[in-house]
Amino acid sequence: MKNLLMNKLIPAAAVLLLGLGVAAAAKKDKNQGGPYTDSDIAAKVVHEVRMYSWYSIWDNVNIRVTEGNVELSGQVNQPFKKDDLGRLAQHVPGVVSVTNDLQVLPLSDFDNRIRQQVARAIYRDPVLSKYAVGAVPPIHIIVANGHVTLEGVVNNETDKNIAGIRANGAGLSFGQVTNNLRVDNPSHKS
Repeated sequence: MKNLLMNKLIPAAAVLLLGLGVAAAAKKDKNQGGPYTDSDIAAKVVHEVRMYSWYSIWDNVNIRVTEGNVELSGQVNQPFKKDDLGRLAQHVPGVVSVTNDLQVLPLSDFDNRIRQQVARAIYRDPVLSKYAVGAVPPIHIIVANGHVTLEGVVNNETDKNIAGIRANGAGLSFGQVTNNLRVDNPSHKS
């Protein structure tokens, strides 16, 4: 009986110890990190930007990572955002350096009115209202000295075109709206 009990306990103990060893190794790898790929780093920086509480539809941040060197480009509507986002990127594991080329948009009541007008025109449209759901909707409205640029992603070419039409029809901007929206699924028609 004693031998039978020992034969069952020893394999169970070995499995338990092996499991603890694997868990400890996984925790060590997660905490200390191993070699991070550029795509790992980019994904983590994107996550940090999206989780940044001040990131909004008035900002457009692009991230490129080469050999651990992060390059931030695009536009933000407040000076503190540029500094904060640079610091956030610097603290991502695996980042070697950060080049912060974010442009701070002019601080202007006129530009703020245009942002509001264009946002209302886009997100109140019945076809585009689906994009208003979420903490940071995917259509970003960049305004610099009265000039409007749409950035971000939509589901199809029709939505891209409607967003451009709504933005152009919102008034208050100088000239045509630049529509840089990307289509997430170019083969999908609707």
